[in-house]
Amino acid sequence: MMERAQLVSAFDNLLQPERFKDYCPNGLQVEGRPQVQRLVSGVTASLALIEAAVAAQADTLVVHHGLFWRGNDGRVTGWMRQRLGLLLQHNINLLAYHLPLDAHESLGNNAQLGALLGWLPTARFGEQQLGWLGEPVGGPLASAHALADQIAGKLGRAVTVVDANRAPVRRIAWCTGGAQGYFEAAIAAGADVFVTGEISEPQAHYARECGVSYLACGHHATERYGVSALASHVAAQHGLEHLFIDIDNPA
Repeated sequence: MMERAQLVSAFDNLLQPERFKDYCPNGLQVEGRPQVQRLVSGVTASLALIEAAVAAQADTLVVHHGLFWRGNDGRVTGWMRQRLGLLLQHNINLLAYHLPLDAHESLGNNAQLGALLGWLPTARFGEQQLGWLGEPVGGPLASAHALADQIAGKLGRAVTVVDANRAPVRRIAWCTGGAQGYFEAAIAAGADVFVTGEISEPQAHYARECGVSYLACGHHATERYGVSALASHVAAQHGLEHLFIDIDNPA
């Protein structure tokens, strides 16, 4: 058992959210019980995840995608009323960390995805240095399709491939989630292939014209690992219970 304020400080000290320009408030988004013992973590503060946290008798929910985003309608109606109402009804704290979680050098989404897939980080690139550049630990891969097969096997989902050069993959750039806007920076950083969660219409053309392959592996699928690692780390440090709950999302 620990005080909520101490728990928030533990997360903030690890992730240093004040260093980032973000699209949302990082840290405590909804105030619940003042003392905490059982954490549930998940990717997005959806109604399904909140319901699962209630069933698990959690007092704190830790997510990557919280409730409040820049540009949102500020009215508490519809889906927002359902989610927020359930958190308040059961007195559950909601903590959310977005870009700070993407960026953390060991517990973050990029770090955890790279570790899962066997990539050795060598550099950072892009806005706020959120993109990662590295190389396969076992040496070059035969092609972007070979890399896609490896990723699909680990993540358990199909990968969209724009194979632009059909050459061995030596340098992999990656940024989890909806990071298609980082593709041009990845090209400039010297990547053979860029791995992220989503693809938009322009990226296929950039890939073919610049000779850098593009792999879209799922926004949710690429961001399942950071929040689990983060919450597990903090829970272990402070003697708290922790359960990661994965709410399936095909996006």
